[in-house]
Amino acid sequence: MMKDINLNAMNYFEAVARLGGISKAAEELGVSPSAVSQQIRQFEQQFGVLLFRREKRRLSLTSDGERLFQTTSQAFRMMRDVRQAIQRQREARHFILRVSPSFAVRWLAPRLKEFLDLTPNWQVRIDAAPDFSDFETEVVDLDLRYGEGGWSGLHQEPVMHDVVFPMCSPAYLEQLRARSDDPIGQLRQAQLIDSVKTHYRWDFWLARHGVMGERMVYPLRLDRSSMALQLATDGAGVVLESTTLALPELESGALVPLSTAFEAIRFPAYWLVCPARHTNRRIVRIFSDWIRELGAAHDARARDLVTGFGLRIDEQQGRQLPGEEFAAD
Repeated sequence: MMKDINLNAMNYFEAVARLGGISKAAEELGVSPSAVSQQIRQFEQQFGVLLFRREKRRLSLTSDGERLFQTTSQAFRMMRDVRQAIQRQREARHFILRVSPSFAVRWLAPRLKEFLDLTPNWQVRIDAAPDFSDFETEVVDLDLRYGEGGWSGLHQEPVMHDVVFPMCSPAYLEQLRARSDDPIGQLRQAQLIDSVKTHYRWDFWLARHGVMGERMVYPLRLDRSSMALQLATDGAGVVLESTTLALPELESGALVPLSTAFEAIRFPAYWLVCPARHTNRRIVRIFSDWIRELGAAHDARARDLVTGFGLRIDEQQGRQLPGEEFAAD
């Protein structure tokens, strides 16, 4: 059994056999020749065989010694290779971020090069996934989460708000206006596109505004905001979505508010989340500072856009209707 083998003596034996002499082995190991000789004698006693032939000042391996040397040299070589691989991995700079898919594609990706320019010597991995990280079982530095906060036992900091209101394409809005001058009436006749993983969904919004009725159904239910926004841009209906993801379409005019009669709901939506110990990591601090600055600039840009449309902003704290399911998009 391995516990019965003197690993220190094995190390001395391997060095003597590889270098061809006790003096050379002692020099490499940083010990005296007598210490090497003592370890070799103990090793031979443990195996009960001679490992070296001693002829005057020369040492040569016996057949048993040769068999043992082939095995030990391979084992030590493998251990050295593993040690070097571990050292290279420790010296490499890795940053692993998890972020919700639609936000990753529509908001983060167009800005990511700026962050990469700040960290040219880092290896960056981004997982665009709807599930939050389990920091106890997964190797992840940081989550950029969409939600309302309140994740127990974790450091969390809001870095960006969402501003949500009904929006559609200008052509679809003209169709609705041709049917009714009343925004409520327009909604009753509209095809509603439901982003099922957003924080504020149609059920909450319709109840909040007292817009109820048998026609208030939405046959289009999508689990990605990016798809819902694309359908709305193509004129398929009205979507209740955020300026964070729809900013390019809103600024270009591809999407417009359904009506200024309805206020925009603003709430903290994107959070930096990780174990508190991760905040001491340099790369986490760099990313946090970078996203914090971009988030503040985005919030100001979104607010100016929304007020420019003539919408009133209702500040919220990320509340949901009781019992509603919620997941990252």
